[in-house]
Amino acid sequence: MPRWIGWALFTAAAVGTGALWHGARPRSSDNKSAGAEESAAPAGTRLVVDFRDDVSSQALAANGFDERPVSDYSARDRLYTIDFATVEEAEAARAKLAVDPDVEAVDFDAQMSIPPDEQGEELASPEGGSMEAECDGAGAARPSGDPNDPCFKYQWHLRQIGVPDAWKLGTGKGVVVAVIDTGVTKVADLEQTKFVPGFNFVNNNANAADDHGHGTHVAGTIAQSTNNRRGVAGVAPDVSIMPIKVLSAGGSGSIGGIAQGIRWAADHGANVINMSLGGRMAMGTLAKAVKYAHDKGVVVVAAAGNDGSGRVSYPARYPGVIAVAATQFDESTTFYSNWGPQIDIAAPGGNTKVDQNGDGKPDGVLQHTIVPTDTSKTDYLWFMGTSMASPHVAGVAALIVGAGVRKPDAVEELLLATARKPKGHADAAARVDDHYGAGVVDAAAALRKARGGRGAGELGLAVAIALLGLGGLRRRGGADKLGVGFVLAIVAGSSGLFALPWLPHLVPGQQAVTNALSEGFPLALSNVFGAGNPIVWSAVAPLGLIVLLYGVARLRPTLAGFAYGVAGALLFAAVSGIVDVAFVPGVFDRLWLAGHAAIAGLFATAVLRKA
Repeated sequence: MPRWIGWALFTAAAVGTGALWHGARPRSSDNKSAGAEESAAPAGTRLVVDFRDDVSSQALAANGFDERPVSDYSARDRLYTIDFATVEEAEAARAKLAVDPDVEAVDFDAQMSIPPDEQGEELASPEGGSMEAECDGAGAARPSGDPNDPCFKYQWHLRQIGVPDAWKLGTGKGVVVAVIDTGVTKVADLEQTKFVPGFNFVNNNANAADDHGHGTHVAGTIAQSTNNRRGVAGVAPDVSIMPIKVLSAGGSGSIGGIAQGIRWAADHGANVINMSLGGRMAMGTLAKAVKYAHDKGVVVVAAAGNDGSGRVSYPARYPGVIAVAATQFDESTTFYSNWGPQIDIAAPGGNTKVDQNGDGKPDGVLQHTIVPTDTSKTDYLWFMGTSMASPHVAGVAALIVGAGVRKPDAVEELLLATARKPKGHADAAARVDDHYGAGVVDAAAALRKARGGRGAGELGLAVAIALLGLGGLRRRGGADKLGVGFVLAIVAGSSGLFALPWLPHLVPGQQAVTNALSEGFPLALSNVFGAGNPIVWSAVAPLGLIVLLYGVARLRPTLAGFAYGVAGALLFAAVSGIVDVAFVPGVFDRLWLAGHAAIAGLFATAVLRKA
């Protein structure tokens, strides 16, 4: 094959992969601003101050203020409150601190809360009785493919976003989702859900149990124990929940505590953060915390707010946050959902005032939680609000992260690119409007692209690199002698058996092994040694094998095939921007990945010269 043909095929594969993966980008949080048109929080006598993380204790002691830590973790994050006797003194101090080079942000402390109209909107049943007897019972026969949770039949909201089909491709295993809310209590239908340690920033201790009901309901939407012959289901049942309590039993909490909770989650392994809370005021300390989490590779999702107005709430309004509006059963946006150009996507938030599907139950979002009016009890309750919409998107984001898409911007892009046009908007452009953003989140479409699109791209680029290498060999006619091992090694090094969606579920109890077979070498190994591990996402593994086994002549085609495969996976990661390589500055991630892809490809070709 002439060398120019090889280069042409390689270029077409690279350009085509980029075009197919990225497609037409809808508007997203890149268009968000911190909201300068909104006024600062009302003046008070308490300031919350975010000092630079590297400010010295001596500098803090010498600045003339009496800083009080927001929590036990404030020494690390340098987040403090300062109290004053009068509003005038606080205002003077705020002006002084705003120009202090040691200060990143300073605000009058304020409260954020559960969006209005959600507290008290829960219903046990149309007749007022408990749903626990029905939902904890055996249940009737169910359609094929449905989980065996008896009350899944009432979860129209999971069907609206295609969750049953998405489960065939992934369930979020290995992903940690932080629920920054009123806390989470491990009710009966969360017993099989995995939890990791969280923190209580209301009482400054490790007990992040819920004393309201809102946070537990939100966590249930994300990861209710599923297919356990009890209750209801969750979007991503195999994720781990990290409970972060920042809101009190009354449903509100301070900006300082919320900002500290975001940072804590980012520092303790969260991959996704859900915030079903908000307020109207722009706060610098909260914006800095969101940016901190985003820069650490955390996907941040938040509710748009329930004012029914064209003003998206904070923190959903901030850059780096996926802002979620709410739909009801007929896929229209709800009467309470906020809207505006900052809306990224829509998801089911429910409307307990109607029964559009005619099942005799209110069209809210149904999950298991503690009862807000009596927290000693639990029940299956219908809530409505953008607070309920946000965790649907956070759950789908977790599924995407579990499928190997790790960078927050790449997760958001995939969510928006695969969003489904709502009923009545089939001919809409990439962005539907300011009520839906890109459309209704589609879990199945997102997972198909995250797994199938990625796998096809990896394998396609690996084959293109291999053809380019073979075309450049001086010795002709040897390609037909490379054998099956060469081909299988390309597949193993790049994509794995991605085209077999049932493979991860083939052998019960061995999901880690079957996942590895369906993912390809770099992604499978990164699930073991950490996402973005710079050794895994490099040419080290194929080069190491070549060094160790080069002396075995019959293995050289297989070694070359594996190196070509890894090169394809690395190049796809560079083209798609899905991998954040640890210890490599973000602007150099793509250069690192592309450079190592070239190294692996060159060494594979060198090995074949001696095969």
